[in-house]
Amino acid sequence: MPNEFGRHQRVAQFIKKELSVLIQRDFPLNEHGMITLANVDVSPDLNNATIYITSFNNKDSHEELVKEMNDQAGHFRHELSRMMTTRSVPSIRFKYDESIERAQRLTDIINSVSHRDEDESDG
Repeated sequence: MPNEFGRHQRVAQFIKKELSVLIQRDFPLNEHGMITLANVDVSPDLNNATIYITSFNNKDSHEELVKEMNDQAGHFRHELSRMMTTRSVPSIRFKYDESIERAQRLTDIINSVSHRDEDESDG
């Protein structure tokens, strides 16, 4: 079983590395902002991969960017198939990773509560 976990992780890391280069090429910074691959989850059977992305300075909404990237998923899968030595290449699906925004909202809430507590103790 440890071998399967190792292979699973290697496939995910390979996809993340190679896909980041392809995305830089196909989604230029000046048009789409900075797109970052936050994580790649590959199913245990290696048939599906979910790529979590974040985006900064993006003119489009996150939903539009994800839709456009999912429209190009077949192209990315084809490009990956030319680089991978596995028998099959996982199907690719992009999702927006909201964890950074969620963490920022929580930080803002905590800061507002702590500032309010400081103001109450001063007065």
